Amino acid sequence: MLKGVSLCLLNLSTLVKLDFSRGLRLLTPAQFKYVFQAPQRASTPEITILARLNHLGTPRLGLAVPKKHLKLAHDRNRIKRLCREYFRTHQHQFPALDFVVIAKVGIGKLDNYTLTMMLDKLWQRHIRLLQKSQSV
Repeated sequence: MLKGVSLCLLNLSTLVKLDFSRGLRLLTPAQFKYVFQAPQRASTPEITILARLNHLGTPRLGLAVPKKHLKLAHDRNRIKRLCREYFRTHQHQFPALDFVVIAKVGIGKLDNYTLTMMLDKLWQRHIRLLQKSQSV
């Protein structure tokens, strides 16, 4: 894909932009710390997704894929690429939350399809948790 080119999805006659700009990322330690202070958690043995409401109106993503669990850079890059791609293509379904994806032991053994299904399940759980907390 060319740098600076973003894809668009036609959704019920509305053009939806599918980019992943700086505004959609957690960039500073303070932004990560905000999520770590009081997160909602959704996890499997291989991955945890933390989330906390933000007041920006858009979801944001941060990634924590430590060398401790994935020694080789290309393995860490694969996990980050799959997480970013899932987030990028589904960002318009997510509420205004800051998400931090944390890789755990065993994530390197998952194939791309399994990891993507796991991400889908965890992000849907966060959406349900938010709806449940807002209805109370």
